[in-house]
Amino acid sequence: MAKIRSKTAEPLETLARGLVYGLVAAIVGVAAAVLGAAALVRILDLLIPGGVWSAHALAGGIFTVGGLFLWRKRTVKSVKV
Repeated sequence: MAKIRSKTAEPLETLARGLVYGLVAAIVGVAAAVLGAAALVRILDLLIPGGVWSAHALAGGIFTVGGLFLWRKRTVKSVKV
């Protein structure tokens, strides 16, 4: 009986644990990213003179430059016709 369980139930338990932990990690990661972005804008608002628009503009510029950098690092799959 233990042999059957080791070939059927244990791999499914491992898969289910991986899916649950992955989902929890993804949710926590998204929440941390949103809170981090909000904290960045708040910190920039304190450090930069002017209105909050200047902090938003600088944070947007930082995210845009980061996005452009990641866009350049992507790998493009070539399509054969």
